[in-house]
Amino acid sequence: MSDIAAAEPTSEMKASPSFGEALRTWARIGTLSFGGPAAQIALMHRVIVDEKKWLSEKQYLGALSFCMLLPGPEAMQLATYSGWRLHGVLGGLAAGLLFVLPGALLVLALAAVYAAYGEVRIVETLFLGIKAAVVVIVIEALLRVSKRALSRMDHWFIAVLSFIALFFLGLPYPLIVIAAGVYGYMSSRNAPSEAGEGVKVRATFSGTLKTALIWGGIWLGPLLLLSFFAGPGAILSDVGWFFSKLAVVTFGGAYAVLAYMGQDVVTAYGWLEAGQMMDGLGLAETTPGPLILVTEFVGYLAAYKHGGGDPAWIMGLLGALVTLWATFAPCFLWIFVGAPYIEWINAHPRLKGALSGITAAVVGVILNLTIWFALHVFFVTVTLENAGFLRLWTPDIETLDWRVALLTIVSGYLLLGRHWSIQAVLGVAASLALTVSYAGDLILI
Repeated sequence: MSDIAAAEPTSEMKASPSFGEALRTWARIGTLSFGGPAAQIALMHRVIVDEKKWLSEKQYLGALSFCMLLPGPEAMQLATYSGWRLHGVLGGLAAGLLFVLPGALLVLALAAVYAAYGEVRIVETLFLGIKAAVVVIVIEALLRVSKRALSRMDHWFIAVLSFIALFFLGLPYPLIVIAAGVYGYMSSRNAPSEAGEGVKVRATFSGTLKTALIWGGIWLGPLLLLSFFAGPGAILSDVGWFFSKLAVVTFGGAYAVLAYMGQDVVTAYGWLEAGQMMDGLGLAETTPGPLILVTEFVGYLAAYKHGGGDPAWIMGLLGALVTLWATFAPCFLWIFVGAPYIEWINAHPRLKGALSGITAAVVGVILNLTIWFALHVFFVTVTLENAGFLRLWTPDIETLDWRVALLTIVSGYLLLGRHWSIQAVLGVAASLALTVSYAGDLILI
């Protein structure tokens, strides 16, 4: 790992701070990182570019572009890269871990409470409101990503084709991402290179290979041992390998992750129900850290419900830990291997073209997610109809839950019309769910 060292300070940034000062700053960012990746990226920019001046604007934006090209949470990876530039591998580990740990501890506690008490009437009613708000939150994400991603006509075609492939054909999400990336790369093959003489790679091939082997072993070694001792088909090993696969192919953040998880966790593995997935996203929205921490919630509930342990919360805890490892260990691999190449990569338009194609495909992915979740939240009964190679999720109109429809309209007005914060909208939706539900009971009495 010593082959990859922190970058030397340039005239565009201040000298590296002490490790203790950086540690305090990463802890502050991790504790305050509410509001999703856009808010988290803005927070880091304000702290490490505007206030601390540890990175220049050009360095920060170049790193952000690279992190968006990677699978996984771009904000956490950006924090890891920033720590690496200041203090090498140890600095990257500190920044990445402190970005994740505050939210991970909160999600773990909330998942434990949810698993133990989720069927209590008041808890179910609160989450009814959260589900309605989350539908609007995902719609907002769709609108936000669309504005950034669909700048060309071919990007619109990619988005539409991605939606059709997922919603009507049920094609695998990784296949769609790979196809979009290949198209983006090939469509930019004639673009002139922007690489200048001053753009140099900061690592040797042997150093890069050594780093990849070390961090690949750190990531996969414990999962191989778990599979060996737990045996084939054990819930913990299944969870570990599933989320490892997820970590490799999930471009586009937590909303794209949910679309992929919805295909397998709910319909293939049967670990969770669609409504429980929505509850998990609602919890992740209210806590600091990356929204991809929703995977920790899923891992906890999957092991809690299907682990067969006694007490069940022990299996839930193990499921959460395995999920965290499988989700975030690859992030350190991507950054520590790729960090020395960031400036060089950003000077090559074809790689930027691949990112643009993937981002356009994510628009279709999130649209699929929005419709799929809305159907399962608004209607009690939704069935999957198949006609040859086509498929369609069909709701039973008579099972429409008018309370969810009402709460979604209110949430949409507050979030999209009044531009309230996500936390405030979730709080109002949960409170209104209680009011509407218990008012209905009084009317019936």
